[in-house]
Amino acid sequence: MAEKQTWSADSYARNARFVSDLGADVVALLDPKPGERILDLGCGDGALTEKVAAAGAEVVAVDSSPEFVAAAKERGLDARLMDGEALTFSGEFDAVFSNAALHWMRDAAAVLDGVSRALKPGGRFVAEFGGHGNVAAIATAMVAVARHRGVDPAMAHPWYFPTPAEYADLLEAKGFSVETIFAFSRPTPLPTGMKAWIAVFRDPLFRQFGSQREEALDEAEALLAPALCDSSGKWHADYVRLRVAASLKPVF
Repeated sequence: MAEKQTWSADSYARNARFVSDLGADVVALLDPKPGERILDLGCGDGALTEKVAAAGAEVVAVDSSPEFVAAAKERGLDARLMDGEALTFSGEFDAVFSNAALHWMRDAAAVLDGVSRALKPGGRFVAEFGGHGNVAAIATAMVAVARHRGVDPAMAHPWYFPTPAEYADLLEAKGFSVETIFAFSRPTPLPTGMKAWIAVFRDPLFRQFGSQREEALDEAEALLAPALCDSSGKWHADYVRLRVAASLKPVF
């Protein structure tokens, strides 16, 4: 069985704070209102959840990582440990919001079933996550290193990255009316470099290398340098994001 991704809130804050920093546009699309009850699905350490709550909404934040839930609670948030593919809420939220989390939940149909149950009739669903082609170069390099060194290459790509058409079809099938959905390229600066990104987001893959872990990280970095490191030594991740706003169709 593949090892599960685990998270360190401190490491995430050091090496991946850009994830929540880049979430301002999707919060604007959500447009939270005072008094609304909103579910943040895959809240991470709660940095973006705070911005939703600052608008005056009552926010419940859920994540499958105990470390992230603890960090979110330290911010004073109502954060709960919960599997995003098995949400337990029923008809209590005006909106469900998610940023940079849904691509970690490979059973997208189960996720949307839970979102649908959680929403009030007519409630809205606003999300941004990895779309088709996200981190394509990074994943390809990690697969190459895994094959070269004789470990499981499947662990290099554990994500769900749908096309807009694919995800729109799924939303419609689950009872949503799609208001906007599009993918866009967003080359993203990595302030602490490519090795730090890989170490945070694909630690299960690189744990397989044992004592050769650093050598494997160096090999992946060397493969990626021509495409993702500029002449001044600054790294970018080849991000493609999918942004969506939908509402739950009323049932007559």
